[in-house]
Amino acid sequence: MGIRSVFKGAVIAGFLATAGAGAAYAQAGCDQTEFSSKTGQVYLEAEQAAMTNKDFNTAAAKMTQLKAMQLNCYEEGAILKLSAYINIEKGDRRAAVNDLLAVIAKGYVAPGDVAQTYYNIAQIYLQEEDINKSLEYMTKWQQAGGKPDRTQKWQLAVLYQRVDKFREAIKWGEEVKAMDGSANYKQEVYDLLIYLYNQVDDKAKLASILEEVLVKNPTERKYWDAIAGNYFASNEERKAFEVQKAMYLSGMLTKEDEIMRVVNFYNRFNAPYHAARILEKEMNAGRINRNLSHLELLANLYQVAREHEKAIPVIRAAADAGGGGAMYERLGRSYADLQKWKEAEDALTTALNKGGVKDAGNAWVQIGQSRYERNDRAGAREAFSKARNRAGQSWLDFMRSEEETAAALECFKFQSAMMNVQNEAKICKRLDVLGPEYVTENCKTVNARQDEAEKAFNEAPVCASQRRS
Repeated sequence: MGIRSVFKGAVIAGFLATAGAGAAYAQAGCDQTEFSSKTGQVYLEAEQAAMTNKDFNTAAAKMTQLKAMQLNCYEEGAILKLSAYINIEKGDRRAAVNDLLAVIAKGYVAPGDVAQTYYNIAQIYLQEEDINKSLEYMTKWQQAGGKPDRTQKWQLAVLYQRVDKFREAIKWGEEVKAMDGSANYKQEVYDLLIYLYNQVDDKAKLASILEEVLVKNPTERKYWDAIAGNYFASNEERKAFEVQKAMYLSGMLTKEDEIMRVVNFYNRFNAPYHAARILEKEMNAGRINRNLSHLELLANLYQVAREHEKAIPVIRAAADAGGGGAMYERLGRSYADLQKWKEAEDALTTALNKGGVKDAGNAWVQIGQSRYERNDRAGAREAFSKARNRAGQSWLDFMRSEEETAAALECFKFQSAMMNVQNEAKICKRLDVLGPEYVTENCKTVNARQDEAEKAFNEAPVCASQRRS
């Protein structure tokens, strides 16, 4: 059965409840209480045709005949009510509304039935899909004392939503939800409120109701997405991340872009190692493409996490995937971080040969350092010289200073030995003045040793600068 049939049945039932099947009752605003014999006969024929025979065309013809007669107020009220019923059954809803409005305007409806008549009119307009008019008479129904039950409140919520009066719709939707209570969960009520809260940008209520819905539907993906989206819209990225993380761990996220969002979240919130582990796992599983871009990201994540051993095979793979000299340069830096100096030099040399290195000078500096650490000082100087930058020159200056210091220390040994013997010779000379018995055995060889020490100092290349001074 269609919704229009349902509404039609509700209107007819409501109409019969207020108008009755006949006219055997007193009418408000009328001091007449019965039909004349002629009018009564035609009315009974019309009523029988409509109520018993369901011959609404005959009944309508009788109504036309009756309306052309001279009628008292009692007759007119009864005829208008029966005419409204017949028009509803015939599908002439506008005529039915006019009949009912005339009944109200002329006071032919008891005060206690005015509200129900407005409600019937509202339902007729609803069958016509005239939502605004339906709401107008739903409002008049309430103003006349109508008290919406659960079904009518739900109808009001839906109607206000259809005309984009979202806050009015929320009011009625929330009342329906409250009437249902937590034990009588109706998904359509929650879905409507989710939509309405989203429309009015009420993020607090939206978050609250989504959490309620998740309790009832923990595996329903759309509600998880809605919660995450709400947190994104509120710039609460940490909460959005926690939702996305829970979705990933529960197996809801399977597409590459969804999983990459989780990887990027981990990285953004200072968990590069976890980001790398997920990325590597999903690349191995085939759910994330093992392309150069993703390999570079994985290498970055491991390097930021100081997991250089794990970064190296990834960088190698990226280099083999077409990363060129830039990736070999990164490989060289990673080897250097691990103090694997030979491997570092090989990778950096390959990088320079392949091309694509942004800063060749810096690469030469790193090659120079790798040679320096392996005591290849000549090779290191060559590399630092090729760098042609401040860093390379600083290394050359440092090495020169280092060598000068070493030479000075070496010369100091010759100079110290010579000075020690010279001092000893002075002492021996003083002892000789005192007499032969005071001269020691060492004094007998001191002159020869002094000559040797002075010769060694004068011939030592490392002491050239000292001799000039």
